[in-house]
Amino acid sequence: MKTKLLGLCLAILMFSCKEENKEEAMATREIQQYTIEQFMDNEAVGGGSFSADNSNLLVSSNRSGIYNVYTIPTKGGEMTAITTSDSTSVFAESYFPNDNRMLLSADGNGDEIDHLFVRDLEGTIKDITPTKGAKALFYGWSEDNQYLYYGSNKRDPRYFDVYKMSIDDYTSEMIYQDDTGLTFSGMSNDENYFALSKSLNTNDSDLSIYNVTTKETTKVNANQSGNSSEDFSKDNSTFYYTTDDGSEFAYLMSYNLDTKEATKVLEKSWDISGAGFTSEGKYMVVYVNDDGKNAIEVLDSKTMKAIDLPDFGDKSITSVGFSDDENWMRMYVGGSNSPSDLYTYNFETKEQHKLTNVLNEEINADDLVTAKVVRYESFDGTVIPAIYYLPKQASIENKVPAMVWVHGGPGGQTRQGFNSLVQYMVNHGYAVLAVNNRGSSGYGKTFYQMDDLNHGEKDLQDCVEGKNWLASQTEIDGDKIGIIGGSYGGYMTMAALTYTPEEFDVGVNLFGVTNWMRTLKSIPPYWESMRKSLYLELGDPFSADSVRLKRISPLFHTDKVTKPLIVLQGAQDPRVLQVESDEIVAGVRKNGVPVEYVLFEDEGHGFVKKENQIESYSRILKFLDKHLKKENAALDGDIESTEIEVEKTN
Repeated sequence: MKTKLLGLCLAILMFSCKEENKEEAMATREIQQYTIEQFMDNEAVGGGSFSADNSNLLVSSNRSGIYNVYTIPTKGGEMTAITTSDSTSVFAESYFPNDNRMLLSADGNGDEIDHLFVRDLEGTIKDITPTKGAKALFYGWSEDNQYLYYGSNKRDPRYFDVYKMSIDDYTSEMIYQDDTGLTFSGMSNDENYFALSKSLNTNDSDLSIYNVTTKETTKVNANQSGNSSEDFSKDNSTFYYTTDDGSEFAYLMSYNLDTKEATKVLEKSWDISGAGFTSEGKYMVVYVNDDGKNAIEVLDSKTMKAIDLPDFGDKSITSVGFSDDENWMRMYVGGSNSPSDLYTYNFETKEQHKLTNVLNEEINADDLVTAKVVRYESFDGTVIPAIYYLPKQASIENKVPAMVWVHGGPGGQTRQGFNSLVQYMVNHGYAVLAVNNRGSSGYGKTFYQMDDLNHGEKDLQDCVEGKNWLASQTEIDGDKIGIIGGSYGGYMTMAALTYTPEEFDVGVNLFGVTNWMRTLKSIPPYWESMRKSLYLELGDPFSADSVRLKRISPLFHTDKVTKPLIVLQGAQDPRVLQVESDEIVAGVRKNGVPVEYVLFEDEGHGFVKKENQIESYSRILKFLDKHLKKENAALDGDIESTEIEVEKTN
C-alpha cells in the first residue's frame, strides 16, 4: 500500500511538473497573429434536420461567403450545395417528413421580411409564401405529416395569423386569427389547444390556452410573471411552460389541460431557457442559461432523469436536434475559443461522427483565448458579471490596450461562445471585457429590470466601472481603453462618448441607436405585440417620456464628443435606420473629431456576408491601431483633422 501511495504521489508530482512546463512553454511561445481573412475563413454551420431515412442532414453554411443550404451525410462526408445564392443568404428550415423535399427561408438582403421556399424533388425552388411585404415563420409539421404550419402577417402587418398548408398542393387555410396581440406560442398535436402569450412588459407576459372545441380561453399563470410556452405532451394532455413566478430565475412547469392543475417539474439555479419533447416524446431536451453558457440536459421523459451524453472535455454541447425516429441526435460542440462543429450520435449503436471542421486549419487553436467569467462592483455596489478575454501576449511588462464590449438589446446578454471579431482583436493585442450591465438577461429578473427607464444612465455607469476594473489589471494599459458595441451596444458606445466624454479613448459604434424617439416611433409593424412593453422599458415617444428620450439620445449632444469614432451601418437595416448613423457621423464631424464611416448597401441589422465582415472587422482593427495604440499616427499627420468619407461597399 505504501509503495502504491508513493507511486501515486510521484505520478502527481510528475504530472504537475509537466503542466507547469507546458504553461511556461505557452507563456514563452510566440503567439502567431492571424489576418482577418484567416479568421473569416472559419466556417459557420447551423441547423441540422434529418432526412426521412436518416441518411443526410440539411444545414446552413457560409462557406461560400454568404449563407447557403447544404446536405451532409449523417455519418460524415462532403457537403453538397443545394442553393448557390451570391446575394441574399438562404437558410435551411427542414427536410419534409416523408420525402427529400426541403423547406428553406430567405429575406431580402437583411430586410427581415422572410419568405418560405420549397425545393422539390427535381431541384426547382418555389416561394410558397409569396405575398409581397409579408413575413412568414415556419412553426412545424402536423402529426400526420401532411401539412406544415406557419405564421404570416399578410392579413394585418401588425399580427401573425397561423396557417395550415397542404404539402401536396401548397394551399393554405387560416386556423388562428390574431386580432388582439395574443401571440401564437405553440399548439397541441391534435390542433385542439393553442398556447397564446401576451407581452405585459419586457420581462412579464400572460400565458393562455385556447380550446378549439369549447372556444374557451383559459389563463395559465396566476400572477404577473415572466412566462414562456415550451411544448405540449405527445398525448395532448399536458402543457409545459417556464415561469419565474416567485423566483428570480425561470423554472419548468406542467399544466394539466383537463384539471387545469399546475405542477413544478424542474428547477435549476439559473434560468431554464427552453424545453421540448422529441418527435415521439421519448426524450425531453432542457436548456439552461448557466452563467452565460448553454448547459443541455436530455431527459428520459418517463423518469425525467438525465441520460448520458458524449463528453467533449473543455468544449460544450451548445445545441441538439433529433431524427423523427429518435435514434439519431445531432449536436453542435464548441467553446469561447472554438467555433462549434457539428456531430451526430446514434443512441442504439453509440456511434459518434464529427461532420465538420469549421476552424480554419491555418489557425492554431492554442493561439486563441478562452473566455473567463469575472465580476466587479459598480458605483452603487451592484455586482456586474462580465466575460473577459486577455491576450496571451499580455503581461506586467507588456501591458495591452483594452475594449469594453457592450451587447445588443436592451436586455441581451454576452455569452461564452465563439466570436470572430473578439478573437481577432484579442489575437492582435487588445483585451476585451464583455460587460453584462444591469438590464442584461440571464442573471435574475431583478437584475434584468434594473435599467428600465434609465438607459444611458446607470447601465452606462456599469460600463464605466468595467473600464475602471480593466484599468486596475496589471496587464492592461489603463490609458488606452475604448468601448465597442452593436445595436443597443452601439447606443452605449455613443452614450459613453457623449455623456462621459473623458472616460473612453475611442468608440466603435456598429449600427447603434442615436435618436430614441425616431427609433421607437419607427419600429417594424410586426413588433406591434411588443410595442407597449418596449415603451414601458424605454419610454413612450408620444408622451412626456419624449423629454427624457431626447435627453438620453446622443444625436442631440454630439458637441460633447471629443474622442475618435468609427461607425458601421447596413443600409437595409429595418431596426436602426441608416439615417441614425448618417446624422451622428455628421454631428460629430462638426467637432473636428476623427470619424470613419463604413456603410454596406447590402446588409441589414448585422453583417452576414463574409466580404463585408472582412471589410468591417479589418477597418475596426486599423482604426484601433491608429487611435488607441496610436500606431502609424505620425505618418498620417494630424489625426484630429482626419476625415474619411462615407464608404458604400457592395
